[in-house]
Amino acid sequence: MKSVRFHEFGGPEVLRYEDVAQPTPGAGQVRIRVAATSFNGVDGNIRAGYMQAPIPVELPHTPGIDVAGTVDALGDGVDDVAVGDRVVGLLPMTGPGAAAEYVIAPAEILTGAPKSVPLADAAALPLVGLTAWQALFDHGKLTAGQRVLINGAGGAVGGYAVQLAKEVGAHVIATASPRSAERVKAAGADEVIDHTTTDVTAAVTEPVDLVLNLAPVAPERLAALVTLVRDGGALVNTTVWMPAPSDEERRVRGIDVFVRSDADQLADLVARVSTGELRVDVAQRVALADLPELHAQAGAGELPGKTVVLAPSA
Repeated sequence: MKSVRFHEFGGPEVLRYEDVAQPTPGAGQVRIRVAATSFNGVDGNIRAGYMQAPIPVELPHTPGIDVAGTVDALGDGVDDVAVGDRVVGLLPMTGPGAAAEYVIAPAEILTGAPKSVPLADAAALPLVGLTAWQALFDHGKLTAGQRVLINGAGGAVGGYAVQLAKEVGAHVIATASPRSAERVKAAGADEVIDHTTTDVTAAVTEPVDLVLNLAPVAPERLAALVTLVRDGGALVNTTVWMPAPSDEERRVRGIDVFVRSDADQLADLVARVSTGELRVDVAQRVALADLPELHAQAGAGELPGKTVVLAPSA
């Protein structure tokens, strides 16, 4: 089968489009005929070698943490998934990814794909959707009537975070660049702050219950956001290489989020997509063979939004 792998850490040029043996599922696993994976920022960091401590991968490594596709073979002991099922999932980050024609996945991480979007586009959902859900609700405890500031709402996680926060009845203040401001407004943000021209701490005039930071801002800018949080509130941070600041005197908690695979939560997100409550935005679709160019585009900061990577026959 065709796959993209890297045999050493480095820049996008280490990614090779090559022939590899088709994998066989073991006990508790399924083989998926991949429709698509997607690009996430962590893919570039793993490839560059920056994540060897938290995410140790074996070389050569196939990237692609998200998967959408069709179950093609079952390992022993799998009885809750059937051959032919259309599924989505967040793959184990240390194992082989879905930038290939086939991938092995633990059956327990999979859920049925939404029927309201093309199967390949469903690959845009798992990692970023789960990150948004876990940051807002598992860690941020966001509820109706609360105020949340989503810093860096123009990215893929931000789009889901704005939609989910609005859906529970929160007042959403979002920062976005002019390039993504309209997309953030369309997702439902009540207020949009242009962080390229405006001091966010000056623009937010009333305290918020929760700050969700999705942007790789400087540590001093992240620390300044704590001042916007009411006493007893929280700052939840997804840029885990920079610890979340807190304010113990005011009981403002700083919480770092590292996304985990959760089939039940993913099934809930899929249900929301299927009913139209949650919109899956795909900015571009590229062929698997073009993955090195996509990584280069991401490294240059030129991605237009969430990108889906199509398997050869998708």
